[in-house]
Amino acid sequence: MSEIKLTSLKSMIIFKTLYETGSATQTAKDLGITQSGVSRSLAQLEEHIGIALFMRHKKRLIVLPEADEFYGEVVGLLGNLENMNHSIAALREFGASRIRIACAPGLGFAYIPKTIARVLSDNPKYSVYLDIMPSPEIVRAVEAGYFDVGFVTLPVTSQALVVDELISTEAVCLLPKNHSLAKASVITTEDLKGQHLVIPNQPNLAADQLLLHLAEKNIRIAGKTEANIAAICSLVANGVGITLINPITAYDNQAMRDDLSIKPFKPAFHYRFGLVYKQKWANNRLISLLKEMLPELPDHLVAERLKP
Repeated sequence: MSEIKLTSLKSMIIFKTLYETGSATQTAKDLGITQSGVSRSLAQLEEHIGIALFMRHKKRLIVLPEADEFYGEVVGLLGNLENMNHSIAALREFGASRIRIACAPGLGFAYIPKTIARVLSDNPKYSVYLDIMPSPEIVRAVEAGYFDVGFVTLPVTSQALVVDELISTEAVCLLPKNHSLAKASVITTEDLKGQHLVIPNQPNLAADQLLLHLAEKNIRIAGKTEANIAAICSLVANGVGITLINPITAYDNQAMRDDLSIKPFKPAFHYRFGLVYKQKWANNRLISLLKEMLPELPDHLVAERLKP
């Protein structure tokens, strides 16, 4: 048996169509070739691979067991070719056929997924890989080449990456709807006296600033519960305590449940978000597209718009 070569692709396409239609006449019609061309291609394919695929009986083609298995292999091969065509189309337009995105937890609930959905709505052939991790890990992963770009909470430090600031927001207070402070128009640090706080279990600029501010003002809280950001909103909703959080995460979570209340907080503690990537991606159209597709935030959530 000879090895399968690219010149065999036409014969395999004819075989696939013949297997699916069960008729040389219909295959010829579907592919726009002659019926004799179908028969000749099948005979050449069988001779080439050294396996009979059909049995001829009274002008009918009977599928042999070998054809069943061969059909599966052909479908897989042609599927890979179709994927390759998609990749080539993406390469032509973007200079890359896929993008691997790492995202900080604060943006990962809905904000960046919405961004990806917008990108893919206009470019369905493009491939995206998304993972959520803390910002310091994102920087290391992008530097090491495990990810192409990362959405991070600023500030971050890297000599190897481009850091584009995107947006600045003011922290908000998230609390249960039935909380005693839920009727207040604005929550202040004085209001936190005797309250139980739910705070991130990883370094968090706003939370760290808040705890320092409380210490400086000699404001004593009842206690604190530390958790990852995915659990913080649920802990608050279940009455464990209240939290200071970036408004993107707060409103993304409030949209999924009706037992949370969001209040402005004074003094202001800021969150800044950015995009990190290697210099070789600087002129890639995908970087511009990701920035363009970021959902617009309501004015009351935005301290400063940094997106170009």
